[in-house]
Amino acid sequence: MHWSLKPIPNEDKVKQLQQLIGVPYEIACLLVQRGIEDYDTAKSFFRPELSNLHDPFLMGGMQKAVDRIFQAIDRSEKIMVYGDYDVDGTTAVTLVFSFLRQSYPHCIYYIPDRYEEGYGISTKGIDQAKAEHVSLIIAMDCGIKATDKVSYAQTLGIDFIICDHHLPEEELPKAVAILDPKQADCPYPFKDLCGCGIGFKLIQALTHEMGGVLEDIIPFMDLVAMAIAADIVPMVGENRILTHFGIQQIQENPRLGIRFFISEIKRKINVSDLVFVLAPRINGAGRIKHGSHAVALLLSEDKDEALSRARAIELFNSERKELDQKITAQALDQIKQNQEEKLYSTVVFQPDWHKGVVGIVASRLIETHYRPTVVFAASGDYYTGSVRSVKGVDVYQILEACQEHIVQFGGHCYAAGLTIKPEDYLSFKKAFESTVKQKIEPEQRIPSMGYDLEMTLDKITPKFHRIMAQMAPFGPGNMRPVFLTKNCLDGGGTKAVGADQSHLKLEAIDDSKASLSGIGFGMANHLSKIKSRDIFQILYTVDENEFREVKSLQLKLKDLRF
Repeated sequence: MHWSLKPIPNEDKVKQLQQLIGVPYEIACLLVQRGIEDYDTAKSFFRPELSNLHDPFLMGGMQKAVDRIFQAIDRSEKIMVYGDYDVDGTTAVTLVFSFLRQSYPHCIYYIPDRYEEGYGISTKGIDQAKAEHVSLIIAMDCGIKATDKVSYAQTLGIDFIICDHHLPEEELPKAVAILDPKQADCPYPFKDLCGCGIGFKLIQALTHEMGGVLEDIIPFMDLVAMAIAADIVPMVGENRILTHFGIQQIQENPRLGIRFFISEIKRKINVSDLVFVLAPRINGAGRIKHGSHAVALLLSEDKDEALSRARAIELFNSERKELDQKITAQALDQIKQNQEEKLYSTVVFQPDWHKGVVGIVASRLIETHYRPTVVFAASGDYYTGSVRSVKGVDVYQILEACQEHIVQFGGHCYAAGLTIKPEDYLSFKKAFESTVKQKIEPEQRIPSMGYDLEMTLDKITPKFHRIMAQMAPFGPGNMRPVFLTKNCLDGGGTKAVGADQSHLKLEAIDDSKASLSGIGFGMANHLSKIKSRDIFQILYTVDENEFREVKSLQLKLKDLRF
């Protein structure tokens, strides 16, 4: 792995901020790196305020959307809340549906089947709306490119309000209102909301028009926090405020549907819990069974019903994990058997692989073979594939260059999906490899990790950690700080741990003579050199460990080298 120091902030700015807010020099460095250079910016960063959320009516189309919803309510029209089957879509549907249902009973929700209907607005969904006498569909986390489908709905007398955060194309659907800050003429100041975040702005606007206040809808922020974390949108601006209050809501009064999953977490909930505990389970419903199971779980208001639904989803998630491990092993074996280790890309296929996990498998393969990856499974008369990329390589552009071998594709620079004809598999594989080889730079073939600061271990004090912890919630745009410490030696207590002895329990001592323990998952192979008193350096984040009710600081190793 290549290690690179993030841009060093201006020394004068760091010292000035350090004096202004009274924090250690290293904390001031981290803040200036993140563009926080004065007292007011630092205050709003450390103390997120609801008052810093923007007026929802700044968003293009908001007034039209609100007016159409009130018109539907006045006329007792039936409303369908329609959303995608991933975390962002299912939380957005839960949010808007449950908000409307508080005072208006004529609402239903609809999640498309991942395998029958695929992503986005489907003809089947619109036909279902017609059969249910729906005259207004509110589309969540999808619809910005559904020009034909929205026109089809119009012919059936069904209006659309679209709440989406994906990039629009030149031609927009003929919807009553489109809420998407990424529209060219949208004046909304924050462009990085997720689909559920846009749903929140809609209910914020509706609440205002109904004479309510922002505090009334704080209970819905837990859903927004889950979606922000799972959709990996930048953890800045409104996303940071919504995540802060959303996590607080989960901590203090978790909805019945998620209590089963977080019951084992005895410390404060953080973004990692949303990403690694909640998101896979909510996603698992759509991957293995149907996304509507996730919405039903999140809407549960009865304790026994919530527990029953949560246990069912836990089973879906266990099945997803087993499939993911099995298919990853088969794919790695395929790469080895075909002697493809030296290629610039990975393209693998097996007809019986489960379509719901090929995206996860593609990400797993990158951990072993660091290169753009496509994993295909059979789907009716076609092969469908999930694409994942490595840092700096735009797979969407690569797919564009391979279009002649593709039936359809969509996505963005690091993740995409595509459909091909079986007879085009080998020609696609060849074209994909050739294009990747042509576009990829030598340095993009090596995993890299940026670090914020080089530090000695004596700087890592409880006070330092306490202030740094207040920089959360962490995520893109405000990542958990990574540090480098050089000239480390074994403090005597380093050993291999874990059921298979594959993890490293490190006791490190450095030039400052300070000693700290750390954990390196899958790093026990370094044990003999450490025990031989070889000098090493470490990249790590700092965490708090609690064992038998005793709290201590712990390094979480990212990499180690001699």
